Amino acid sequence: MLLAEVARVSREVAETSARSRKTALLAELFAAAPPEEAALVISYLAGRLPQGRPGIGWRTLGHDVQPAADPTLTVPAVDAAVTELAAVAGTGSQAERRRILTGLLGAATEGEQRFLRSLLSGEVRQGALDAVALEGVAAAAGVAAADLRRAVMLDGSLPRVAAAVLAQGAGAIGGFTLRVGQPVQPMLAGTAKSLAEALAAVGPCAVEEKLDGIRVQVHRDGDEVRVYTRSLDEITDRLPEVTELARALPGERFILDGEVVGVAADGRPVPFQQIASRVGSRIDVAAARRTLPVAVRFFDVLAAGQDVLLDLPVRERYAALAALVPETARVRRLVVGDPLAQGAEAEEFWAQTLRRGHEGVMVKGLDSPYAAGRRGRNWLKVKPVHTLDLVVLAAEWGHGRRTGLLSNLHLAARAADGTYAMLGKTFKGLTDEMLRWQTQALRALATSDDGFTVRVRPELVVEIAYDGLQRSPRYPAGVALRFARVLRHRPDKTAGQADTVETVLGQGTVREDTE
Repeated sequence: MLLAEVARVSREVAETSARSRKTALLAELFAAAPPEEAALVISYLAGRLPQGRPGIGWRTLGHDVQPAADPTLTVPAVDAAVTELAAVAGTGSQAERRRILTGLLGAATEGEQRFLRSLLSGEVRQGALDAVALEGVAAAAGVAAADLRRAVMLDGSLPRVAAAVLAQGAGAIGGFTLRVGQPVQPMLAGTAKSLAEALAAVGPCAVEEKLDGIRVQVHRDGDEVRVYTRSLDEITDRLPEVTELARALPGERFILDGEVVGVAADGRPVPFQQIASRVGSRIDVAAARRTLPVAVRFFDVLAAGQDVLLDLPVRERYAALAALVPETARVRRLVVGDPLAQGAEAEEFWAQTLRRGHEGVMVKGLDSPYAAGRRGRNWLKVKPVHTLDLVVLAAEWGHGRRTGLLSNLHLAARAADGTYAMLGKTFKGLTDEMLRWQTQALRALATSDDGFTVRVRPELVVEIAYDGLQRSPRYPAGVALRFARVLRHRPDKTAGQADTVETVLGQGTVREDTE
């Protein structure tokens, strides 16, 4: 398949807000794609590269390359070039990446170049997310979306399941079952603004500590233990403590869902930044284990023995978990059978959780099944929300529906020396009206525009909500905002009234993004 077709559909999906039209466009494309290329096409439209990000910055991506006059570039040719890019390392790697990229862009038309630059930079935001892509595959293959969704849940990969279904039809779905040793997409949580809101929305529930660690899925079959991250990467050899605990449990065959955490000498949790090194690909595991021991805390069980537990309610799955895992290796929880009568008790549990240094709580409906890979309202996370007034230093031109609008904002706090210390970027929270307003306002403040980023005079203040801080050597204050989103523009405030770096650092524990 020509990349031009993928780029065209990406553009058309971005230009429509109707979900039914998005689904129809995707279904038409998936039906036309050769079965052996379907997985790539789906990945590209979801804005993902099978090889991961190739580490190419906008400076390299942005250099001008004469586009091809006619579309001849194929999807497999793009995949081969990205594979080559991902393999480049060592002396001269920057020049070699530029050579490969120049060849790739030179084979692309102007429209294909725009799509490739967005894809390689991780900026594809045309709305073809997995949920819509899944519906498109279901329509193209003539299968029920619910059946396809469950197959993807069990396999962990929409592109892989889609390729099988598009090639073999509905009969392929039966081949995707829960298997110990095959990671399952984790169930995700929605967000509530407060514990009271979460209790009212969920009803009878369990309130659990929300740990700031590494989400893991632990599979055991006899003596064989495998540990996977939330992105389904295997990290078994990097966490021997988890493997040892799994082998010590009474069950011979199970799948557990949990969180790997570090605990300081005073009993408080270790910031995620420190724990993250334990899953690095180049770590000395023995040395890391001595200097930063970790523990695992489980909160769910997906399979035990020969029984698949996904469809059981939380209350029954937890009973199975408690029979398998000792209390010391389980996440603390409070069962709230009557949210109205137990509201004060739940609030005290929340307060104690924060005092222990954790980042919030999870509220889980007692009757809810394990909806793997989905972010629903049966699980809600509640975390303290912080706000800051920050100064905009620059903004990036948007893509897809935001083409022609200044979108991604570069945010900074006031430093002690009178300069501005950047704390991160965000494009979240912006409505269409806000985008139009800030584009006009920032263009009036522009000092330069390289076609990708517009630098501006530091005058516009925006109110930002964020969930905490993470360590970041990229920024001068050594920290970056976690889950930053724009609440509103503050043209009524001057840059001199924006928050300072000192204020930012005083907001609380520095952690790292784990969601």
